[in-house]
Amino acid sequence: MKIFENHKINISQESMKKLERYMELLLLWNKKVNLTAITDPEQIWTKHFLDSLIVTKFEELRGKRIIDIGTGAGLPGLALKIFDTDLDITLLDSLAKRLDFLDEVISELELDNIYTYHARAEDGAREPELREQFDIAVSRAVAKMNVLCEYSLPYVKVGGVFIAYKSREYAEELEEAKAVIEALGAKIDRVEEFALDSDNIKTLIFIRKLSQTPANYPRKPHIIAKRPIV
Repeated sequence: MKIFENHKINISQESMKKLERYMELLLLWNKKVNLTAITDPEQIWTKHFLDSLIVTKFEELRGKRIIDIGTGAGLPGLALKIFDTDLDITLLDSLAKRLDFLDEVISELELDNIYTYHARAEDGAREPELREQFDIAVSRAVAKMNVLCEYSLPYVKVGGVFIAYKSREYAEELEEAKAVIEALGAKIDRVEEFALDSDNIKTLIFIRKLSQTPANYPRKPHIIAKRPIV
């Protein structure tokens, strides 16, 4: 497909077929479960699938254990698994109905080494089987960077990376998150900008884990709101 060719993303015909079926199931389930506001197929290919896979241009994922936090409709985690079936992916979300949808897609596409996990991000990060067990955490969740980092970095091994999918307007919230990132034992590694199309500039923010996250993180949402780290 041209959109992948334009970004030099080499995707197999088998993966394309599976993404097509994924989209069909997404639109079918979206009639009963709120999974996406984007229902135009062309927009799904660009704003969901291309956006999810663009990370493969900037970070080597093969051989890595990856968790997608607040996965929603399975983006980017499920799309990445379809793109590269060798990846080990965990999809974490707080809404069971979304996970029911993801389980159906995983079953129909016969995908192995991909798991769904029902938990809030701040609760899952305290589970021994998840805490600091992943090489990479990714998230397209709509939340400010200070919150995303506090929820996501506890899942990442020392030496691993958290990758946040953000819009073009990231600078202010990233600046606000610097103290949180340091407190969590991490640093800002780099920022990569890319254009999905001529009118849609997006950003990937890479946060590198340098040391173990203190046991008191992540905090509950109401505590984060009352006592932000500055």
